[in-house]
Amino acid sequence: MGAGHDHSHAPTHLNQAFAIGIALNLAFVTIEAFYGWKINSLALLADAGHNLSDVAGLVLAWGGALAGKLKPNARKTYGWQRATILAAFANALLLLMAMGALAWEAVDRLFSPDPLANAAGLTVMVVAGIGIVVNTATALLFMRGSQNDLNIRGAFLHMAADALVSAGVVVAGGLTLWMGWDWLDPVVSLLIAAVVLLGTWSLFRQSLHLLFDGVPDSIDPLAVRDYLANLPGVSRVHDLHIWAMGTSQIALTAHLVMPQGHVDDAFLKLASDHLHDRFEITHVTLQVMKSAFTVPCGELLPGTPPPKPDHDHSHHATHPVRQEKSA
Repeated sequence: MGAGHDHSHAPTHLNQAFAIGIALNLAFVTIEAFYGWKINSLALLADAGHNLSDVAGLVLAWGGALAGKLKPNARKTYGWQRATILAAFANALLLLMAMGALAWEAVDRLFSPDPLANAAGLTVMVVAGIGIVVNTATALLFMRGSQNDLNIRGAFLHMAADALVSAGVVVAGGLTLWMGWDWLDPVVSLLIAAVVLLGTWSLFRQSLHLLFDGVPDSIDPLAVRDYLANLPGVSRVHDLHIWAMGTSQIALTAHLVMPQGHVDDAFLKLASDHLHDRFEITHVTLQVMKSAFTVPCGELLPGTPPPKPDHDHSHHATHPVRQEKSA
C-alpha cells in the first residue's frame, strides 16, 4: 500500500532547459577544445575538460529524470534507475584519467615553456569569454527550478561556478598578453585540473560506494536505526538495509521485533511517512515479528551455534507471514 508521496524527478517543463543547456555546452566544448589544440593552450584544454564534465552532469540529471519515468517490470523490479549511478561512475573515471594526463602535460610545460603562448593570449580571452556567456545562460535556465529541487539546484550552482572559472581563464589570457608570462598558461591549467579533480574524486567515491549498495552520504544509518527502535512496541531492530536504487531514489528494509504482536496499516504508514519526510527514504519495507527468528546479517542469535561451512545459513531461508509497507 503506497504512502502517497510524489516520487517524480525533475519537472517536465525543464526538459527544454536540459536540451538547450546540453546543446550550448557541447558546442562550446567543441570550440574550446579546437582552439586549445590549435594554439596549444593547456588552459583552454583544461577548461574544455571541465565544461565536458558539465555536459555529463546535465545528461545524468536529465537521464535520471527520464529513467524515473520508465515503469519497472517483472525482470527489472526497480526499473533502470541504477543506470544513473553507472553513468556517474564511468564519467568520473574518464575525467580522472583525462585530468591526470593534462596535469602531467602542464608540469612538463612549466619546464619547457611554449614561446607562442604570448601570441595566443587574445584567443584564450575570446574563447573563455564565450564560456562565461554560455555558462551564465545555462545557469539562468535552471534558476527557477533551483528553488525547490535539489538536483536542479546543483546544476544551477555548478554552471554558475563554471562561469567564474571561465572568467579566471580570461584573466590568465590577459595577463599573458600584457606581461608576457608564458608560465601562466600551465599554472592556470594545473589550478583548473585541481578543481576538476577534487570535484570528480567526490563523484567517483560516491558512485563507487553506491554501486556496492552503500548507504548514501545523505543518510545517517544510526539515526534511522534509532528512529525505528523508538517506535511504540519495538524492542529490537535488525537486518536494517539502506541503499540507493539510483541517484535520487533511496530504499530501506528492516525487521522490527515487536513482542506484543503485529501492527495495523496506520503504524506502517506513519513509519513510512516519517522515514520519507525525515530521511528522504522513498521505498520502505518493514517486516514485523514477535520474536527474532532470523539471523541478522553479520550476527548470530543468542545461544545459536555457528553454522557449518557447508550449511546454507541464508537469513532469508524461511518465509514467515509478514507485515509490509512499501512507500
